[in-house]
Amino acid sequence: MLANFRTYQLALRFHHSCRDLRIPSYIRMQLLRASSSVALNLAEGSAKPTARDQLRFYSIALGSLRECQAALALSAEEGSAVAALADQLGGHLYRLIRSRHDSIK
Repeated sequence: MLANFRTYQLALRFHHSCRDLRIPSYIRMQLLRASSSVALNLAEGSAKPTARDQLRFYSIALGSLRECQAALALSAEEGSAVAALADQLGGHLYRLIRSRHDSIK
């Protein structure tokens, strides 16, 4: 199931890219926790039976991504390939959240 979930696969790629960054340790640990939270919440949300439950977890994933983007800004990685990947992931998450939100209405 998760192998075909493009947003989840992108979240994995993003997390692995974050692991390779050389940034101060106090930011690195927070970035790794937040980037893993994106993938973990996507995985958990995909297993939920209702769009409302999925929306909750996907929204948490987006919040964790925003935390990652702030950590990248704090570590002067804003223009990096990892930051571009974060932007791409943000677009995927936004569309995923919109689709779940629209199905609840």
